[in-house]
Amino acid sequence: MSQNEHDISPPKVKTVGADDPRYDELVSRGFNARFVAAPERVHVVHTPRQIADVLTAAVKAGKQITVRSGGHCFENFVDNDDVQEIIDTSPMRAVYFDKKHRAFAVEPAATLGEVYRTLFYEWGVTLPGGVCPQVGVGGHVAGGGYGPLSRRDGTIVDHLYGVEVVVVDRSGRARTVTATRRPDDPNRELWWAHTGGGGGNFGIVTRYLFRTPGAGGDDPSNLLPKPPTKLRTTFVTWAWADLDLEKFTRLVTNFQRWYEENGDDPRYGSLYSTLHLNTHATGTVSLEARFDGGRSDAGKLIDQYVMAVNEQMGLQPSVEHQEELWLQATIGARYDTGGYDRSKSKSAYIRRAWTPERIAVVHKHLTDQRFDGWGAVDLYSYGGKINTVASDATALPQRDSILKSWISATWKDPALDDQHLNWMREMYRDIFGDTGGVPVPNDDHDGCYINYPDLDMADPRWNTSGVPWQTLYYKDGYRRLQRVKAEWDPRGVFRHPLSVQLP
Repeated sequence: MSQNEHDISPPKVKTVGADDPRYDELVSRGFNARFVAAPERVHVVHTPRQIADVLTAAVKAGKQITVRSGGHCFENFVDNDDVQEIIDTSPMRAVYFDKKHRAFAVEPAATLGEVYRTLFYEWGVTLPGGVCPQVGVGGHVAGGGYGPLSRRDGTIVDHLYGVEVVVVDRSGRARTVTATRRPDDPNRELWWAHTGGGGGNFGIVTRYLFRTPGAGGDDPSNLLPKPPTKLRTTFVTWAWADLDLEKFTRLVTNFQRWYEENGDDPRYGSLYSTLHLNTHATGTVSLEARFDGGRSDAGKLIDQYVMAVNEQMGLQPSVEHQEELWLQATIGARYDTGGYDRSKSKSAYIRRAWTPERIAVVHKHLTDQRFDGWGAVDLYSYGGKINTVASDATALPQRDSILKSWISATWKDPALDDQHLNWMREMYRDIFGDTGGVPVPNDDHDGCYINYPDLDMADPRWNTSGVPWQTLYYKDGYRRLQRVKAEWDPRGVFRHPLSVQLP
C-alpha cells in the first residue's frame, strides 16, 4: 500500500483533457522536446487504487495507455502519436521506511535528489543511483540505474528487495501485486523483470522497496549503504587547440586502460569519473573525477590517477580540486541541459580499451568543422562491485564491462534536427563500423543500456549487424523477460517502440 493510501481522503484523480488549461503543461513536461504528446486525456493519480481504476476503464474502452513519472525518457515512449491516455504519477513522491517489508519504500515520481536527501537525513543511508538529481526513480530503477557509488556498491537494482506494480490480467482487470526477491515468492519473476527490464513493459510501478541483500536486523540505518562524508571532485581540462590526433589517442587510451588494469583496485572503489570528449566547437575536453573525500589518502590517490590519465601527453592541463559535503555535492548538481532541450542519445558498454583506429574515428567526428553544435562521447567509469553480480541474477546482464559510453547531442532549434541527428548517427555507425554500426556483444563491447534507449537499434538502416535490438539491450535474458510479459501483461497493454514483446 502506498503511503498516500494511509490518508483518510487522498486527492481524487484529476482527468485533464485538451480543453483544460493544465493540459499543455502535462503533455510537454518530458525531457526531450523533440517529442510532445497529444493524448485524449491525462490522468493525474495519487494511489495504486486510482491507477487500477483508470487502467481498467482504459483497457475496457480499448485505449492505448502509457505512464509518466519523472519524465526523463530520451525517446518517444510516452510522447508517442499512438498513445491515447497518459497516466501521470507525478504526485506519488513519498520516501519512507516500510516496517512490514523491513525495506525503504520509494514511490515512482520521487526524484533521485529527493530520495538521497530523505534517506540520508532520516537514516544516514543512500542508494547507488544516478548522478542527475532531477530524474524520477520510476524508469531509472526499472532500467537498472547506476551512478557515482555503483563501483563501490553495485547498481541500484542490486539493492531492490521488492516492487509494487499495478498489472492487467487477461480479463482486462487491473490489480496491484507485490513481488520480492525472496526465493519462495511466487511473484519473484516479476521482481526480476524490474531489475533492468526497462520501464513501461509489465505494469505501472507504484512503489520500489529497497534493502541490501544480506542486511539484517530491524534498524533501518543498517539496511542500505552509507555514503561518504564528503566528496573530493577533481576537474581536469585540456584545450582542443592542444590536442592533435596523437595526443587525443593517448588521452583516451590512458583513461580506458587505467580501468582495464586498475578497475578492481579496492582503494579506488569509490572513484567515479567521466571523460567528456566534447565536440571541437566547445573548445575543451575534460575529465571529472569524484572520490571519497573522507579518506586520508584521497588527495594522493586522485593525484596519481590524474597523472596516469595525463601520462605521456606532454601537456599541462588545467586541474581544479573541490571538496564538498556528500549530500550538498550530490543534490546540488545540475545536469539538465538548460534550454538545449532537443536531444539524441546512444550508448555502449565497453569491455576493453578501444584501439587507436576506433579512437581515430571518434576524433574525426568530434573535430568535423562542418558540425558546430554541442555533442559528446562521454566515457563513464564502470565495473567494481557491479561486476561481482552474476549476469542472470538481474535483468541487467552487462556485468563485466569496464566503462559505459553515453554518446549524445543537444540543441534547441527544431530546424537543426537533421544536422544533429545525422552527425550522431554517422559517428555512432562509424565507431562500431566493424560490427554493423552497433556495439554487438563480443570481446570489445557488450551491447547497449536500456535507460539510454535508441530507436535506431531497431532500424536496419543503422543496425546492419544482424543482431536484433533485443539482444543489444537484454542479451540472453530477453526470452525470460518475454515469459514474464506473457504472465503479467498477457494482453500487451504496456507497449512502446522498444517494449518487450509477447512471445
